Amino acid sequence: MRWKRRAFVAFDTETTGLQPFAGDRIIEFAAVVFRLDDSGHVVDRQDHSYLINPGIPIPRKVTEITGISDGDVVGAPAFEAVADNIEAILRDSVSVAHNYPFDLAFLTKEFQRIGRWWPEPLAEIDTVDLSIRCFSDARSHRLADVCSRLGVVLDGAHRATNDAAACGEVFAALARRHDVEDDLQAMLDWAGAIGRPPEVGPIGLDEHSRVVFAEGPHQGSPVAEHPIHLAWLEKARERVDGGWRFRFPESTRNWVRRWLEVRGSGRAKQHAKSFHAEDWVLDSCIASPRMNP
Repeated sequence: MRWKRRAFVAFDTETTGLQPFAGDRIIEFAAVVFRLDDSGHVVDRQDHSYLINPGIPIPRKVTEITGISDGDVVGAPAFEAVADNIEAILRDSVSVAHNYPFDLAFLTKEFQRIGRWWPEPLAEIDTVDLSIRCFSDARSHRLADVCSRLGVVLDGAHRATNDAAACGEVFAALARRHDVEDDLQAMLDWAGAIGRPPEVGPIGLDEHSRVVFAEGPHQGSPVAEHPIHLAWLEKARERVDGGWRFRFPESTRNWVRRWLEVRGSGRAKQHAKSFHAEDWVLDSCIASPRMNP
């Protein structure tokens, strides 16, 4: 599949805090849909942005960082009212985010609250991981710093549309700089990103397009609910003709390995009591360990 012929979606969220599973909510979602020419330059973009009423007060520090106050969202729709639009944008997309696990966790939780599921994109690319790969000696992998290295403009950071647009431009610039092949799997390998599981094997998509186990004791369950069994798939062997061989094909084991590296790493370090601007959302990630606080 030729990824440059498809639009890709860079997205971002602003939230009431850093803890999606402890009650924090989304207050803004933005997605920027980019189209590239054959050389990888942006030729078109479409912006989609939603202020969202979280149903809880927005902390003062959050307003200082994002500029979004309770008054701004009082008349905004709840997440449920815009969920169809968000799902339509993300489903089957080549999706890009800076510190993808952060936005994924919040969106997954918001979808769960209304009895729905994360709309599995065709690909999930994290520009933090790309920065770590491409600028391995850099002291920081914050979006602003990556933009500075690449000459990408980031005005009005910590508003979702601005951050999403800069993230998408970063992805396109890095792909051009590294002359990434116009093949989806080759691009995913370069980015260290997750794509769809192999069509044949113990993992597949259910009727809701969730990635689930297609066989075994957890058949029908999302793979994210059973990471230990997922890890077993990568290592499982069986006795054949007096010797041992891997039970599942290399394509499956490669996909599982990538999923565990990306989804199971827990890379971003956030402190529940920290509310400094540099800790917020896309900047919470990532200054290298040798940096001083």
